Amino acid sequence: MSLTEARFHDLVDATQQTLEDIFDESDLDIDLESSAGVLTVKFENGTALIFSRQEPLRQLWLAAVSGGFHFDYDEESKRWMCDKSDEQLGEMLERIVKQQADVELDFEGL
Repeated sequence: MSLTEARFHDLVDATQQTLEDIFDESDLDIDLESSAGVLTVKFENGTALIFSRQEPLRQLWLAAVSGGFHFDYDEESKRWMCDKSDEQLGEMLERIVKQQADVELDFEGL
């Protein structure tokens, strides 16, 4: 069963808030911008992560230096899962943040 529009927006809002909290609590020198459903995380080295909601597809998209990734919400695991690799969003973010910012952050809750 696909997500309703309201549930999809609630899930993305909660995920983006969790991401903001994780980055805010880190010691990283970053800029966070949230506008119109898009969360941008700019690292000190000039690279960025961009999280955006794709309402028609009910997906959360991530743009990173290593590429673009699309996530579907899995109701069973209560996690965003990459539609190509089945990797959880949190696992992928740990790897990507290490690559882009050379720091280890815990994204366990995602």
